[in-house]
Amino acid sequence: RSRLLRWLAEQQIQPRIIGEFDDSALMQAFGQSGSGIFIGPSVIADEVRRQYGVQLIGQTDAVSESFYAISVERKVKHPGIVAITEGARRELFTAMGA
Repeated sequence: RSRLLRWLAEQQIQPRIIGEFDDSALMQAFGQSGSGIFIGPSVIADEVRRQYGVQLIGQTDAVSESFYAISVERKVKHPGIVAITEGARRELFTAMGA
């Protein structure tokens, strides 16, 4: 959140924040109702547009989010964890154009 607020300040954008949501589905439903706009990761932009019937009004590469998979093992061996991390790499990095 601090990266986003810093970027908004640099752009001289002063949003009026009228809600903060821990639940992203609730936040997106709020935006869908026409009550405001919301920020979301570009990696799921197409999915959010389809699911909530909202429109993308802007995009920037200046603000980024990091994703981490933490394991006590040096090399992940459990088949379930391997599948999750490989799926995330494939989906996230393909969507990000990396």
